[in-house]
Amino acid sequence: MSKLSEMGYSQQAKGPATIMAIGTAIPSYVVYQADFPDYYFRLSGCDHMTELKEKFIRICEKSTIRKRYMHLTEEILKQNPAILTYDGPSLNVRQQLVASEVPKLAMEAASKAIEEWGQPVWKITHLVFSSVVGAATPGADYKLIKLLGLEPSVKRVPLYQQGCYVGGTALRIAKDLAENNASARVLVVCVDNTISSFRGPSKHITNLVGQALFSDGASAAIAGADPIPSVERPIFQIAHTSMHLVPDSDSEVTLDFLDAGLIVHVSEKVPSLIADNLEKSLVEALGPTGINDWNSLFWAAHPGGPKILDMIEAKLGLRKEKLRATRTVLREYGNMIGACLLFILDEIRQNSLEAGMATTGEGFDWGILLGFGPGLTVEAVVLRSFPIAK
Repeated sequence: MSKLSEMGYSQQAKGPATIMAIGTAIPSYVVYQADFPDYYFRLSGCDHMTELKEKFIRICEKSTIRKRYMHLTEEILKQNPAILTYDGPSLNVRQQLVASEVPKLAMEAASKAIEEWGQPVWKITHLVFSSVVGAATPGADYKLIKLLGLEPSVKRVPLYQQGCYVGGTALRIAKDLAENNASARVLVVCVDNTISSFRGPSKHITNLVGQALFSDGASAAIAGADPIPSVERPIFQIAHTSMHLVPDSDSEVTLDFLDAGLIVHVSEKVPSLIADNLEKSLVEALGPTGINDWNSLFWAAHPGGPKILDMIEAKLGLRKEKLRATRTVLREYGNMIGACLLFILDEIRQNSLEAGMATTGEGFDWGILLGFGPGLTVEAVVLRSFPIAK
Protein backbone atom coordinates (compact mmCIF):
# COMPACT_ATOMS: atom_id res chain seq x y z
CA MET A 1 0.00 0.00 0.00
CA SER A 2 1.34 3.43 -0.96
CA LYS A 3 1.86 6.21 1.56
CA LEU A 4 -0.90 8.21 -0.16
CA SER A 5 -3.32 5.31 0.30
CA GLU A 6 -2.34 4.95 3.94
CA MET A 7 -2.87 8.69 4.42
CA GLY A 8 -6.32 8.44 2.88
CA TYR A 9 -7.41 5.65 5.21
CA SER A 10 -6.03 7.43 8.25
CA GLN A 11 -8.05 10.53 7.43
CA GLN A 12 -11.36 8.67 7.49
CA ALA A 13 -13.65 8.54 10.50
CA LYS A 14 -14.35 5.20 12.14
CA GLY A 15 -18.12 5.53 12.43
CA PRO A 16 -21.05 7.06 10.55
CA ALA A 17 -22.01 10.73 10.52
CA THR A 18 -24.47 11.98 13.11
CA ILE A 19 -26.44 15.15 13.76
CA MET A 20 -25.35 16.38 17.18
CA ALA A 21 -27.30 19.63 17.57
CA ILE A 22 -30.02 21.66 15.84
CA GLY A 23 -30.79 25.38 16.02
CA THR A 24 -33.55 27.45 14.41
CA ALA A 25 -34.29 31.15 14.02
CA ILE A 26 -37.10 33.34 12.63
CA PRO A 27 -37.56 37.11 12.22
CA SER A 28 -39.57 38.91 14.88
CA TYR A 29 -42.26 40.18 12.49
CA VAL A 30 -45.21 37.77 12.38
CA VAL A 31 -47.97 37.71 9.75
CA TYR A 32 -51.20 35.88 10.53
CA GLN A 33 -52.63 34.14 7.49
CA ALA A 34 -56.24 35.12 8.21
CA ASP A 35 -55.28 38.81 8.04
CA PHE A 36 -52.78 38.55 5.20
CA PRO A 37 -55.07 39.06 2.13
CA ASP A 38 -56.36 42.41 3.46
CA TYR A 39 -52.84 43.47 4.42
CA TYR A 40 -51.33 42.36 1.09
CA PHE A 41 -53.88 44.00 -1.20
CA ARG A 42 -54.07 47.21 0.85
CA LEU A 43 -50.31 47.65 1.04
CA SER A 44 -49.82 47.01 -2.69
CA GLY A 45 -52.63 49.42 -3.62
CA CYS A 46 -54.69 46.65 -5.22
CA ASP A 47 -57.87 46.66 -3.12
CA HIS A 48 -59.83 47.44 -6.29
CA MET A 49 -58.93 43.98 -7.66
CA THR A 50 -61.82 42.40 -5.78
CA GLU A 51 -62.11 39.21 -7.83
CA LEU A 52 -58.39 38.51 -7.56
CA LYS A 53 -58.48 39.24 -3.85
CA GLU A 54 -61.31 36.73 -3.33
CA LYS A 55 -59.23 34.11 -5.15
CA PHE A 56 -56.24 34.92 -2.92
CA ILE A 57 -58.38 34.61 0.21
CA ARG A 58 -59.36 31.08 -0.85
CA ILE A 59 -55.70 30.18 -1.53
CA CYS A 60 -54.69 31.40 1.94
CA GLU A 61 -57.53 29.46 3.58
CA LYS A 62 -56.53 26.24 1.82
CA SER A 63 -52.84 26.68 2.70
CA THR A 64 -53.41 25.32 6.26
CA ILE A 65 -50.92 27.98 7.45
CA ARG A 66 -51.76 29.84 10.66
CA LYS A 67 -48.84 32.25 10.72
CA ARG A 68 -45.57 33.10 8.99
CA TYR A 69 -42.52 35.20 9.86
CA MET A 70 -40.95 37.77 7.55
CA HIS A 71 -38.23 40.41 7.57
CA LEU A 72 -40.30 42.63 5.27
CA THR A 73 -42.38 44.69 7.68
CA GLU A 74 -44.96 47.20 6.49
CA GLU A 75 -42.50 49.99 7.23
CA ILE A 76 -39.74 48.42 5.11
CA LEU A 77 -42.14 47.78 2.23
CA LYS A 78 -43.38 51.38 2.26
CA GLN A 79 -39.77 52.56 2.15
CA ASN A 80 -39.13 50.31 -0.86
CA PRO A 81 -42.27 50.55 -3.03
CA ALA A 82 -40.59 48.81 -5.99
CA ILE A 83 -40.87 45.53 -4.06
CA LEU A 84 -44.66 45.99 -3.89
CA THR A 85 -45.07 45.96 -7.67
CA TYR A 86 -45.45 42.71 -9.56
CA ASP A 87 -42.73 43.13 -12.19
CA GLY A 88 -41.12 46.54 -11.59
CA PRO A 89 -37.28 46.73 -11.54
CA SER A 90 -36.36 46.01 -7.92
CA LEU A 91 -33.43 43.59 -7.93
CA ASN A 92 -30.91 46.15 -6.68
CA VAL A 93 -32.83 47.06 -3.53
CA ARG A 94 -33.71 43.42 -2.89
CA GLN A 95 -30.06 42.37 -3.10
CA GLN A 96 -29.02 45.13 -0.69
CA LEU A 97 -31.55 43.92 1.89
CA VAL A 98 -30.55 40.28 1.38
CA ALA A 99 -26.85 41.04 1.84
CA SER A 100 -27.59 42.66 5.18
CA GLU A 101 -30.23 40.38 6.68
CA VAL A 102 -29.44 36.82 5.57
CA PRO A 103 -26.14 36.53 7.51
CA LYS A 104 -27.80 37.87 10.69
CA LEU A 105 -30.58 35.28 10.70
CA ALA A 106 -28.09 32.56 9.79
CA MET A 107 -25.90 33.56 12.74
CA GLU A 108 -28.84 33.31 15.14
CA ALA A 109 -29.69 29.75 14.10
CA ALA A 110 -26.02 28.67 13.99
CA SER A 111 -25.34 30.14 17.44
CA LYS A 112 -28.19 28.09 18.93
CA ALA A 113 -26.86 24.89 17.35
CA ILE A 114 -23.34 25.61 18.58
CA GLU A 115 -24.64 26.34 22.08
CA GLU A 116 -26.49 23.02 22.20
CA TRP A 117 -23.43 21.20 20.85
CA GLY A 118 -21.43 22.68 23.73
CA GLN A 119 -18.01 22.78 22.05
CA PRO A 120 -15.82 25.80 21.14
CA VAL A 121 -16.29 27.26 17.66
CA TRP A 122 -12.66 26.60 16.72
CA LYS A 123 -13.53 22.90 16.54
CA ILE A 124 -15.79 23.55 13.53
CA THR A 125 -13.81 22.41 10.50
CA HIS A 126 -16.36 22.76 7.68
CA LEU A 127 -19.30 25.00 6.80
CA VAL A 128 -22.06 23.90 4.42
CA PHE A 129 -24.19 26.97 3.74
CA SER A 130 -27.35 27.10 1.62
CA SER A 131 -29.68 29.90 0.53
CA VAL A 132 -31.87 30.49 -2.50
CA VAL A 133 -31.33 34.24 -2.23
CA GLY A 134 -28.08 36.12 -2.65
CA ALA A 135 -25.78 36.24 -5.65
CA ALA A 136 -22.80 38.22 -4.40
CA THR A 137 -19.29 36.87 -3.89
CA PRO A 138 -18.00 36.71 -1.22
CA GLY A 139 -21.48 35.86 0.01
CA ALA A 140 -23.42 35.28 3.20
CA ASP A 141 -21.39 32.15 3.96
CA TYR A 142 -18.22 34.26 4.09
CA LYS A 143 -19.89 36.86 6.32
CA LEU A 144 -21.18 34.14 8.64
CA ILE A 145 -17.63 32.91 9.29
CA LYS A 146 -16.72 36.37 10.55
CA LEU A 147 -19.92 36.82 12.57
CA LEU A 148 -19.43 33.50 14.38
CA GLY A 149 -15.68 33.88 14.80
CA LEU A 150 -14.91 30.63 12.98
CA GLU A 151 -11.32 29.81 12.13
CA PRO A 152 -10.11 31.26 8.79
CA SER A 153 -9.10 27.72 7.84
CA VAL A 154 -12.71 26.48 7.92
CA LYS A 155 -13.58 24.73 4.66
CA ARG A 156 -16.80 26.12 3.28
CA VAL A 157 -19.25 24.73 0.73
CA PRO A 158 -21.70 27.42 -0.48
CA LEU A 159 -24.97 26.23 -2.06
CA TYR A 160 -26.90 29.11 -3.61
CA GLN A 161 -30.13 29.15 -5.63
CA GLN A 162 -30.80 25.42 -5.31
CA GLY A 163 -34.42 25.42 -4.13
CA CYS A 164 -36.51 23.62 -1.54
CA TYR A 165 -34.63 20.31 -1.67
CA VAL A 166 -31.35 21.87 -0.52
CA GLY A 167 -31.79 21.02 3.17
CA GLY A 168 -31.35 17.38 2.17
CA THR A 169 -28.42 18.23 -0.09
CA ALA A 170 -26.65 20.02 2.76
CA LEU A 171 -26.99 16.97 5.02
CA ARG A 172 -25.77 14.66 2.24
CA ILE A 173 -22.63 16.77 1.82
CA ALA A 174 -22.15 17.00 5.59
CA LYS A 175 -22.26 13.18 5.81
CA ASP A 176 -19.53 12.83 3.18
CA LEU A 177 -17.34 15.45 4.83
CA ALA A 178 -17.75 14.01 8.33
CA GLU A 179 -17.07 10.41 7.34
CA ASN A 180 -14.09 11.15 5.12
CA ASN A 181 -12.34 13.53 7.52
CA ALA A 182 -11.62 12.19 10.99
CA SER A 183 -12.56 14.63 13.77
CA ALA A 184 -14.41 16.87 11.29
CA ARG A 185 -17.24 18.91 12.75
CA VAL A 186 -19.51 20.31 10.05
CA LEU A 187 -21.74 23.32 10.61
CA VAL A 188 -24.77 23.10 8.30
CA VAL A 189 -26.75 26.32 7.82
CA CYS A 190 -29.86 26.77 5.66
CA VAL A 191 -31.40 30.25 5.49
CA ASP A 192 -34.05 31.71 3.20
CA ASN A 193 -36.42 34.65 3.11
CA THR A 194 -39.04 36.39 1.00
CA ILE A 195 -37.05 39.56 0.30
CA SER A 196 -36.23 38.40 -3.21
CA SER A 197 -39.63 36.90 -4.09
CA PHE A 198 -42.24 39.10 -2.37
CA ARG A 199 -44.20 41.10 -4.97
CA GLY A 200 -47.60 42.60 -5.64
CA PRO A 201 -50.65 40.70 -6.92
CA SER A 202 -51.05 39.52 -10.50
CA LYS A 203 -53.39 37.23 -12.41
CA HIS A 204 -50.68 34.55 -12.47
CA ILE A 205 -51.89 31.87 -10.07
CA THR A 206 -48.34 30.66 -9.29
CA ASN A 207 -47.49 34.13 -7.93
CA LEU A 208 -50.54 34.16 -5.66
CA VAL A 209 -49.71 30.68 -4.35
CA GLY A 210 -46.11 31.76 -3.65
CA GLN A 211 -47.23 34.85 -1.75
CA ALA A 212 -49.50 32.67 0.37
CA LEU A 213 -46.90 30.00 1.18
CA PHE A 214 -43.35 31.33 1.46
CA SER A 215 -41.78 32.75 4.61
CA ASP A 216 -38.45 33.47 6.31
CA GLY A 217 -36.41 31.17 8.51
CA ALA A 218 -32.95 29.81 9.25
CA SER A 219 -31.90 26.44 10.59
CA ALA A 220 -28.55 24.95 11.51
CA ALA A 221 -27.03 21.67 12.63
CA ILE A 222 -23.69 20.32 13.81
CA ALA A 223 -22.73 17.06 12.10
CA GLY A 224 -19.80 14.77 12.78
CA ALA A 225 -18.73 11.15 13.16
CA ASP A 226 -17.40 9.39 16.27
CA PRO A 227 -19.08 11.57 18.93
CA ILE A 228 -17.00 12.18 22.03
CA PRO A 229 -18.58 10.08 24.82
CA SER A 230 -20.34 12.08 27.57
CA VAL A 231 -19.51 15.30 25.69
CA GLU A 232 -21.32 15.20 22.36
CA ARG A 233 -24.91 13.89 22.26
CA PRO A 234 -25.98 12.60 18.84
CA ILE A 235 -29.64 13.02 17.85
CA PHE A 236 -29.82 11.25 14.49
CA GLN A 237 -27.43 9.15 12.43
CA ILE A 238 -27.19 10.14 8.75
CA ALA A 239 -27.31 6.58 7.45
CA HIS A 240 -27.72 6.84 3.68
CA THR A 241 -28.58 9.42 0.99
CA SER A 242 -29.86 9.49 -2.57
CA MET A 243 -31.01 12.00 -5.18
CA HIS A 244 -33.63 11.26 -7.81
CA LEU A 245 -34.67 13.33 -10.84
CA VAL A 246 -38.30 13.01 -11.90
CA PRO A 247 -38.34 12.34 -15.67
CA ASP A 248 -39.48 15.13 -18.03
CA SER A 249 -40.10 17.61 -15.21
CA ASP A 250 -37.37 20.23 -15.71
CA SER A 251 -39.86 23.05 -16.40
CA GLU A 252 -42.32 22.25 -13.59
CA VAL A 253 -40.44 24.14 -10.82
CA THR A 254 -38.15 27.01 -11.81
CA LEU A 255 -36.36 29.89 -10.05
CA ASP A 256 -35.27 32.83 -12.20
CA PHE A 257 -33.53 36.02 -11.07
CA LEU A 258 -34.74 38.92 -13.23
CA ASP A 259 -34.90 42.71 -12.86
CA ALA A 260 -38.06 42.18 -10.82
CA GLY A 261 -36.31 39.86 -8.35
CA LEU A 262 -36.73 36.13 -7.87
CA ILE A 263 -39.53 34.72 -10.01
CA VAL A 264 -40.76 31.36 -8.73
CA HIS A 265 -42.81 29.09 -10.97
CA VAL A 266 -44.47 25.95 -9.63
CA SER A 267 -46.83 24.14 -11.99
CA GLU A 268 -50.07 22.47 -10.95
CA LYS A 269 -48.56 19.12 -11.92
CA VAL A 270 -45.98 19.15 -9.12
CA PRO A 271 -48.02 17.39 -6.36
CA SER A 272 -48.92 14.46 -8.62
CA LEU A 273 -45.40 14.26 -10.11
CA ILE A 274 -43.89 14.02 -6.63
CA ALA A 275 -46.46 11.52 -5.35
CA ASP A 276 -46.26 9.31 -8.46
CA ASN A 277 -42.46 9.13 -8.41
CA LEU A 278 -41.71 9.14 -4.69
CA GLU A 279 -41.75 5.39 -4.18
CA LYS A 280 -38.83 5.02 -6.61
CA SER A 281 -36.82 7.40 -4.44
CA LEU A 282 -37.78 5.55 -1.27
CA VAL A 283 -36.79 2.17 -2.70
CA GLU A 284 -33.44 3.57 -3.83
CA ALA A 285 -32.71 5.35 -0.56
CA LEU A 286 -33.91 2.60 1.79
CA GLY A 287 -32.63 -0.36 -0.24
CA PRO A 288 -29.60 -0.97 2.01
CA THR A 289 -31.87 -1.17 5.08
CA GLY A 290 -34.33 -3.67 3.60
CA ILE A 291 -37.25 -1.52 4.79
CA ASN A 292 -40.32 -1.46 2.55
CA ASP A 293 -43.02 -0.59 5.08
CA TRP A 294 -43.28 3.19 4.85
CA ASN A 295 -45.34 3.39 8.04
CA SER A 296 -42.47 1.85 10.02
CA LEU A 297 -40.48 5.10 9.55
CA PHE A 298 -40.57 8.54 11.09
CA TRP A 299 -41.05 11.19 8.40
CA ALA A 300 -39.57 14.64 7.71
CA ALA A 301 -40.95 15.69 4.32
CA HIS A 302 -40.59 19.18 2.90
CA PRO A 303 -43.83 21.14 3.49
CA GLY A 304 -44.26 22.32 -0.10
CA GLY A 305 -47.99 22.72 0.45
CA PRO A 306 -50.99 20.77 1.73
CA LYS A 307 -51.86 19.27 -1.67
CA ILE A 308 -48.38 17.71 -1.97
CA LEU A 309 -48.66 16.23 1.52
CA ASP A 310 -52.19 14.94 0.92
CA MET A 311 -51.16 13.20 -2.29
CA ILE A 312 -48.06 11.65 -0.69
CA GLU A 313 -50.22 10.24 2.12
CA ALA A 314 -52.75 8.83 -0.31
CA LYS A 315 -50.23 7.37 -2.76
CA LEU A 316 -48.06 5.68 -0.12
CA GLY A 317 -50.84 4.74 2.28
CA LEU A 318 -49.28 6.71 5.12
CA ARG A 319 -51.05 7.03 8.44
CA LYS A 320 -52.01 10.62 9.28
CA GLU A 321 -49.54 10.93 12.14
CA LYS A 322 -46.57 10.26 9.84
CA LEU A 323 -46.59 13.81 8.46
CA ARG A 324 -47.64 15.43 11.71
CA ALA A 325 -44.32 17.21 12.27
CA THR A 326 -44.25 18.44 8.67
CA ARG A 327 -47.80 19.79 8.90
CA THR A 328 -47.01 21.48 12.22
CA VAL A 329 -44.06 23.35 10.70
CA LEU A 330 -46.17 24.36 7.68
CA ARG A 331 -48.95 25.60 9.96
CA GLU A 332 -46.76 27.55 12.36
CA TYR A 333 -44.03 28.85 10.02
CA GLY A 334 -45.07 28.44 6.37
CA ASN A 335 -42.73 27.20 3.65
CA MET A 336 -39.23 28.43 4.55
CA ILE A 337 -37.72 26.76 1.46
CA GLY A 338 -34.37 25.12 2.34
CA ALA A 339 -34.62 25.86 6.07
CA CYS A 340 -37.74 23.71 6.61
CA LEU A 341 -36.26 20.23 6.96
CA LEU A 342 -34.14 20.95 10.03
CA PHE A 343 -37.15 22.70 11.59
CA ILE A 344 -39.07 19.45 11.08
CA LEU A 345 -36.27 17.31 12.56
CA ASP A 346 -36.23 19.62 15.57
CA GLU A 347 -40.00 19.21 15.91
CA ILE A 348 -39.65 15.41 15.73
CA ARG A 349 -36.99 15.21 18.43
CA GLN A 350 -38.94 17.62 20.68
CA ASN A 351 -42.12 15.55 20.24
CA SER A 352 -40.13 12.45 21.14
CA LEU A 353 -38.71 14.01 24.31
CA GLU A 354 -42.04 15.47 25.47
CA ALA A 355 -43.88 12.19 24.91
CA GLY A 356 -41.21 10.16 26.75
CA MET A 357 -40.60 7.94 23.73
CA ALA A 358 -37.79 5.42 23.51
CA THR A 359 -35.97 7.08 20.60
CA THR A 360 -35.47 10.54 19.12
CA GLY A 361 -37.47 9.43 16.04
CA GLU A 362 -40.86 9.47 17.76
CA GLY A 363 -40.23 5.92 18.98
CA PHE A 364 -39.10 4.59 15.58
CA ASP A 365 -35.55 3.46 14.78
CA TRP A 366 -35.48 4.50 11.12
CA GLY A 367 -36.71 7.63 9.35
CA ILE A 368 -36.72 9.40 6.02
CA LEU A 369 -36.04 13.06 5.27
CA LEU A 370 -37.25 14.28 1.87
CA GLY A 371 -36.61 17.53 0.00
CA PHE A 372 -38.46 18.49 -3.20
CA GLY A 373 -37.38 21.23 -5.59
CA PRO A 374 -36.41 22.39 -9.07
CA GLY A 375 -35.36 19.69 -11.47
CA LEU A 376 -37.85 18.18 -10.41
CA THR A 377 -35.48 16.87 -7.73
CA VAL A 378 -36.17 14.54 -4.82
CA GLU A 379 -33.38 14.51 -2.23
CA ALA A 380 -33.67 11.67 0.29
CA VAL A 381 -31.75 11.18 3.54
CA VAL A 382 -32.18 8.01 5.58
CA LEU A 383 -31.87 8.68 9.30
CA ARG A 384 -31.53 6.45 12.32
CA SER A 385 -32.69 7.65 15.72
CA PHE A 386 -30.82 7.34 19.01
CA PRO A 387 -32.21 6.08 22.32
CA ILE A 388 -33.43 8.79 24.66
CA ALA A 389 -31.65 8.64 27.98
CA LYS A 390 -34.04 7.93 30.86
